[in-house]
Amino acid sequence: MNIVGITACPTGIAHTYMAAEKLEVTAKTLGHNIKVETQGSKIENILTQEEINNADLILLAIDKEIDLNRFGGKKVKKISTAQAIKNPENVINDGLNDIETIYIEDNNEKNGSTNKTGIYNHFMNGVNYMLPFVIAGGILIAISFAFGINASDPNSESYNKLAAALSKIGGDTAFQLMVPALSAGIASSIAGRAGFAPGLVAGTLATVDGSGFLGGMISGLIAGYVTDALANKVKIPKSISALYQLIIVPLVSILIVGLSMIFLINTPIAWLLDTLTHWLNSLGQSSGILFGLLIGAMMAADMGGPINKSISTFSIGLMSAGVTAPIAACMVAGMTPPLGLALATLIFKNKFTLEERTSGKSCWVLGASYITEGAIPFAVADPLRVIPSLILGSATAAAISMGASVTSLAPHGGIWIMFIPNVINHLFIYLIAIISGTLVTALSVGLLKKKVSEEQINKI
Repeated sequence: MNIVGITACPTGIAHTYMAAEKLEVTAKTLGHNIKVETQGSKIENILTQEEINNADLILLAIDKEIDLNRFGGKKVKKISTAQAIKNPENVINDGLNDIETIYIEDNNEKNGSTNKTGIYNHFMNGVNYMLPFVIAGGILIAISFAFGINASDPNSESYNKLAAALSKIGGDTAFQLMVPALSAGIASSIAGRAGFAPGLVAGTLATVDGSGFLGGMISGLIAGYVTDALANKVKIPKSISALYQLIIVPLVSILIVGLSMIFLINTPIAWLLDTLTHWLNSLGQSSGILFGLLIGAMMAADMGGPINKSISTFSIGLMSAGVTAPIAACMVAGMTPPLGLALATLIFKNKFTLEERTSGKSCWVLGASYITEGAIPFAVADPLRVIPSLILGSATAAAISMGASVTSLAPHGGIWIMFIPNVINHLFIYLIAIISGTLVTALSVGLLKKKVSEEQINKI
């Protein structure tokens, strides 16, 4: 049989490619031809219309709305990326047997609107818009500190022009665009292209008036739903439709959202964020440990899923308010699941198949790079034993980090940012946190997992 498919997750990173790999390997094992288009950070392996027309099965393993125009008039099997990763054989067989397939109508997508996705996917779309500014800006700020903590200050004796330039690019520009990008991404997810400008204005107002990332999230929703109502719900005569979309929609939506932010949203949210900031900065050792345990548990609970993304996005948002301990805890808690599993495959070889031991090698690099999703294949294969082990390890690492008030001036980068001076304030303790979390994860997995049979050990 000829099978074609598309995989796409909200962040466009791990789940997209893992689902594609599982479907490709399984289909080939079953004797089918397959081509999978991955819509990740960029679209790769693009399906042609001829390939779609000649397909016996069309699989859409997607967690977000995509353009379905190419599949107009065809039957497809629509599943989540998690289903594709966990049960690829059942997905393919069910699809070929015409079980639970759906019919895609022609011209399914209109005006670029994705209003049917749900709030989580809208937020994730905003996060996707935001992350390049956060990661690039944060790392540039961190590099500027390599010249000295005050090297970007013109009044400092250690002033350095390159450090000042890096700080200006990363901190004064890229980082300041974080919240506007978040808001614009959320609004665009709801209302399509028409939501971009109102979302950008609303997010900028949130930044200027101090409501920060919380204000950006709320403003994105308001901008999206207001613009969607104006652009896609109001019936306008065709004779003035172009004028209406070009002038009236952005004018009215920006006015409504702007006034809402200034008079209703910014003041209470700014107060709430300020209160939260003061509380986090005043955490003692015991409170820090408890908060670290929570951060670690959330980071490992679904390894890149909604729970993980919610706490990491929250911690990134706190960076803009000057609270940099939670992001350090997030990073260390996100590194230990793949690192712990990589170590477990070496220490407890009789509890892993050959395929898992091979995957364990890549987990060293994934874990060191703060890509928690590297642990997903192991968790899918044995969730009741692996996930609790990951939570124990990540909670241990994050608790040590928060308890010692470790801070990070970079929001991403894993162990690689540790080579930049002044980025991690208590580097030795941070290394202890990573090692401790990795050991706890590995030992927990080794204790909880059952031995595999000789046949399974050599199974690829």
